[in-house]
Amino acid sequence: MGLFLLWFFFGIGILIQAVYLLVIFGKSAFYNGNQSHSVNENEEGVTVVICAHNEFANLKTLIPKLFEQDYPAFDVMIVNDRSSDRTKRLLEQMMEIYPKLRSVTIKYTPAHVTAKKYALTLGIKVAKNDVILLTDADCIPETDQWIRKMTAPVRNQDKTFAVGFSGYEQKPGFLNNWIQFETLLTALYYMSFGLWKRPFMGIGRNLCYRKEFFMSVKAFKGIWHIEGGDDDLFLNQYASGGNTAIILDPEANTISKPKETRKEYLTQKKRHLHVGKYYRSEDKRKIGLYSFSHALFWLGGIGLLIYFGLAQSWEHFSAVFGIILLRSILLTLIFKSAEKKIQGTKPPKNIWILDFLYLGYFWVLGTISHQAKDIQWK
Repeated sequence: MGLFLLWFFFGIGILIQAVYLLVIFGKSAFYNGNQSHSVNENEEGVTVVICAHNEFANLKTLIPKLFEQDYPAFDVMIVNDRSSDRTKRLLEQMMEIYPKLRSVTIKYTPAHVTAKKYALTLGIKVAKNDVILLTDADCIPETDQWIRKMTAPVRNQDKTFAVGFSGYEQKPGFLNNWIQFETLLTALYYMSFGLWKRPFMGIGRNLCYRKEFFMSVKAFKGIWHIEGGDDDLFLNQYASGGNTAIILDPEANTISKPKETRKEYLTQKKRHLHVGKYYRSEDKRKIGLYSFSHALFWLGGIGLLIYFGLAQSWEHFSAVFGIILLRSILLTLIFKSAEKKIQGTKPPKNIWILDFLYLGYFWVLGTISHQAKDIQWK
């Protein structure tokens, strides 16, 4: 009976993983969409909105980069959220240099709302233009085409949302390699399902929608009390296959500074994973089914290897090992292709090892994050 269950778990895991890797994730990995823009496009005004809490150093780098964008009609709104560093003075100096830079200062956050959502709502409310493009203070556009390409579906195709990718700087070390892997896997989830017309989330580091829509749905109604979710929960409520565009184009990406320590990274990921428990049930299943089949595959496969190894049944041992190896090769190929399509850079190293470690990461950190009550933005 025990051997039967191991084969059953292993088999179910293989089947579901094959569907995810080849069919769902393959939508991003083998994407051949048109990355060009029309010469007759509507160059409607765009406001880039950024919430900043004690981001003096990052804003000093970011603001000049933003005004290098190759787009004729845009301005930048910085929401100075309760900063105690030199942010206010920096913005005053920068506004003298860049006439299209504007700012609003928040001195306190009302008790009934979360800080990031309040800051973002105020920034969007006073934005000059209807097309809103969001990013964070520690992000840098990868190219001068970022504004043009990220906003194109909203400006020209009457889409409500345009969802882009934001990666992290590549640096040496295991932590950074893990961050690259986990970020790419997350992108494969939301970009692939989005390309299959089943969008369920996006990231606030690279997201576009209209101010008119944001105000018409009363901003973050229903999720004000949740720390986080100003991006993924907002899309989870309103995104659909018809109103959402996925921007899979390296020229439309932003890049962020990665966390340098395990403690900083785990704190960040705990906040991200905590929000997931508020997703719609069907969207929880999109992530949960992959992770569940991933666990079945590895636990069933390892169990079979141990069983056949102890029984010295090397023919069966080799068959199981071969299946595990084949799936690892397929996973690596999918990730390499997806990395090239999404970022245009080299994929993480030792993907199959990181995939195995993901087994413990998701179930342990996911459980901790689901039960956490001390989640904060800044």
